[in-house]
Amino acid sequence: MGESETGTQAARPVLRVLGGEALSPPPAWMMRQAGRYLPEYRELRAKAGSFLDLCYTPDFATEVTLQPIRRFGFEAAILFSDILVVPHALGQEVRFVEGEGPRLDALADRAAFAGLREAGDPRIMAHLAPVFETVSRLRAALPRETTLLGFCGAPWTVASYMIGGRGTPDLAPARDLAGRDPALLAALIDRLVAVSTDYLVRQFEAGADAVQIFESHGGTLPAVPAGEAGDALARWSLEPIARIVSGVRARVPGARIIVFPRGTGLDGHARALAETGADAVGVDWEVDLAALRGRLPGRAVTQGNLHPQTLIAGGAALDAAVDAILAATAGLPHIFNLGHGITPETPIPHVERMLARLRG
Repeated sequence: MGESETGTQAARPVLRVLGGEALSPPPAWMMRQAGRYLPEYRELRAKAGSFLDLCYTPDFATEVTLQPIRRFGFEAAILFSDILVVPHALGQEVRFVEGEGPRLDALADRAAFAGLREAGDPRIMAHLAPVFETVSRLRAALPRETTLLGFCGAPWTVASYMIGGRGTPDLAPARDLAGRDPALLAALIDRLVAVSTDYLVRQFEAGADAVQIFESHGGTLPAVPAGEAGDALARWSLEPIARIVSGVRARVPGARIIVFPRGTGLDGHARALAETGADAVGVDWEVDLAALRGRLPGRAVTQGNLHPQTLIAGGAALDAAVDAILAATAGLPHIFNLGHGITPETPIPHVERMLARLRG
């Protein structure tokens, strides 16, 4: 990395916050900011064919990622892809059903697991090569001050889709496997740790400035105090994420990593930052941000917390929610974001109002 590039990275506001600097106003981006609430996305989506074609075609994925940056000037762009490209690269059938979401051939037993590619199989990263090409194109196309975020799903979240064949409210199939054959679940988690580590390293090598690990289903794991028997959150979620974090940093020293432990509550969010080694914790909308900040070290980095429904509502309620987040994080390192992904019905003027309120 040359001196000029190092200086450019240092000037990127999101990276500055991830390094522990408090900025006012805080930099902003939104989870799912490239998506169905934008008419330009819907137009391109119609041309692309399948959702996976959209993810795997660098021309399309690059354009979709850039659309919200052009429209809103967010301080970070997040790679347009999907967490399920990893099981797809492992050889599991993945398809997206319009109006219903992802469908996979359920990984219900050891025979199905045996059919997956082993970690280190060169076909895995070859399958994901279009994603790395998209990252490279994005870094060249983005404004110099804009942070480029890569991502992956956390092993527990990805495993839950692989085992259940779809998203389920309580992740019963994955929880059942944890009780019925914990050794099989552990083997699957181990494989996902290894492949996800390689995947994130390759994103960094292609030009990503930082990455986020999405633990979207961590809240389905039993909540018990850290270190006690039955601490499923540590066993299936936080410890595997910590292995990814340390594995990435062993190959990309100083890699900036955000963990998003959705649904794990106040204690789970505090633990996610302490136990994974991540640089920042993404905060879902159910957590009291001021209370969480009170439990974290002063220079700990938080992100998010705005309820997506508040963004839909707009008006004075939106103004008040933005102000509350700014008050809870005043003088502290924080990245402004939602507490989950933006939804398709969100009015674009409400996004504009949110950013105007934030930026003063």
